[in-house]
Amino acid sequence: MANDSDGMTSANTGADVDWDARAASFDEEPDHGLRDPEVRRAWAERLRSWLPRRAGDVLDLGCGTGSLSLLASEQGHRVTGVDRSPAMVGLAREKLAGRDAVFLVGDAAAPPVAEQRFDAVLVRHVLWALPDPGRALRHWAGLLRPGGRLVLVEGVWGTTVPVGIPAERLTGLLAPIAGQVRVERLSGDPLLWGGEVTDERYAVVAVCGASGQERGEAVAAGE
Repeated sequence: MANDSDGMTSANTGADVDWDARAASFDEEPDHGLRDPEVRRAWAERLRSWLPRRAGDVLDLGCGTGSLSLLASEQGHRVTGVDRSPAMVGLAREKLAGRDAVFLVGDAAAPPVAEQRFDAVLVRHVLWALPDPGRALRHWAGLLRPGGRLVLVEGVWGTTVPVGIPAERLTGLLAPIAGQVRVERLSGDPLLWGGEVTDERYAVVAVCGASGQERGEAVAAGE
């Protein structure tokens, strides 16, 4: 699990965080555990608009304790989650016990899964912390079936020494992979975060491996 928006510094990009130690308390953050019904509902509505309408295979990279995986499963998708923290993976397995979901310990940048296997790759607050985000995006695109989509939730946090990845940079990295993308600004929706936020938070949905017309139609319709 890459570092989230709390306690970020330029030197703290997730690599030096003991995520196994933080697993037990991870869901205490409103946008991590989604325990508040309004926060949970807000994320469920967004996720429904980002993922394919038809039930499919979703890969949740840096899945943490599986909160977004659970929402995707509840919406009918088959979920594979990957996180480098065994403790996080263990909690995700408990959270989705009995559902059509599999959780693996592995590197989000190069997950232990097959190519052209998924209809959507879902990644929240992970890409910005990777040493080569362009390479990760290209690899993730290869995991998608033709017409599959990348759903990337990212941002820029902090004021004195901001960290993160601006939306403009991310869309530039996606241009050779997907061409047409949709950017959805999230900073103005306090329900997603459990309160008001002032930094840049957004989601990008990019359809890969389809014609330009098909990409535009799919992104616009949320199919």
